[in-house]
Amino acid sequence: MHDFQTVESTEFRNGMSRLGAAVNIVTTRAADGPFGFTASAVCSVSDAPATLLACINRTSSCFPAFERARFFCVNTLSPSHETLSNLFGGKTSMAERFSAGRWVAGKTDAPVLEDALVSFECELTRAFDEGTHRVLFGRVVDVRRSDQEAALLYCSRRYVAWHNSQVLHR
Repeated sequence: MHDFQTVESTEFRNGMSRLGAAVNIVTTRAADGPFGFTASAVCSVSDAPATLLACINRTSSCFPAFERARFFCVNTLSPSHETLSNLFGGKTSMAERFSAGRWVAGKTDAPVLEDALVSFECELTRAFDEGTHRVLFGRVVDVRRSDQEAALLYCSRRYVAWHNSQVLHR
């Protein structure tokens, strides 16, 4: 049996920066209002039943709301949402975050971004901690798609707009 050491966190972050991903805002509603954060650590798990996962840093200011949440929504962003992504990824208050963009209450009452590329409302089925993050597994109970085709991606520490096989660097 081998005793391999984990790579240094800086080396890992530099490598992961090359792994492009869709930019999402993950939201929930708690008794004291809406909460949300920007995430690229989101992916499909299964289509039967429809399940996805999203990861949240346990030191995030909105972690306590997600720790108690039964429902959450993954809102996938288009290139026009770059400012919104930065707002939800920063240290701004939840009131300020949700004052930007057009938000509606979804089927589960989680905030849904009206003009998101796609929104997945989920019921939390499982959560576990790994390192600094909690992995949230959600059974998808509603999907809303827009007519937009362009997606906002994050790769090499910058935003990239993707539209019909054309990559437009920002």
